[in-house]
Amino acid sequence: MSIRYEMATQAQLPRIVEIYNQIIPSRLATADLEPVSVASRQAWFNAFNPDTRPLWVMKDGTQIAGWVGLESFYGRPAYHKTAEISIYIDENFRHRGLGQQTIDFVTKQLPDLGLDGLVAFIFSHNTPSQKLFKHNGFEVWGHLPDVAEMDGKRRSLDILGKHF
Repeated sequence: MSIRYEMATQAQLPRIVEIYNQIIPSRLATADLEPVSVASRQAWFNAFNPDTRPLWVMKDGTQIAGWVGLESFYGRPAYHKTAEISIYIDENFRHRGLGQQTIDFVTKQLPDLGLDGLVAFIFSHNTPSQKLFKHNGFEVWGHLPDVAEMDGKRRSLDILGKHF
């Protein structure tokens, strides 16, 4: 599969939201419990900046197979060299190595973005994402026990991080 990474455009926001909404029922990758609307994600989308905090779409031909975003961590100036990474892949493109390709791609972009650290917030029970990030040298920098409640179950959140 030949994937290209392109800066996300406003016209692609509905597809980005669609991919995000696909994972909500699994309770694996987001603390949202109901699908989100495109309008509710507009301010989030607007906060991305191609020079410092980009949002890329993964393209397989003309199809958007997923997206990856780098957001400011904790919103304070002293954290400017660290970003939070989020990767979401369309259900029809999962289990094809796209997560690994995406981490490889993002890692190569970090110097140009002025970043030397990434953090990922991953539920402890999200075994595929935990495995992917740990395989790439991310370590557990924090563990927040039972901070989320989904469908009557308490879930823990891990903060995985890596310096580059």
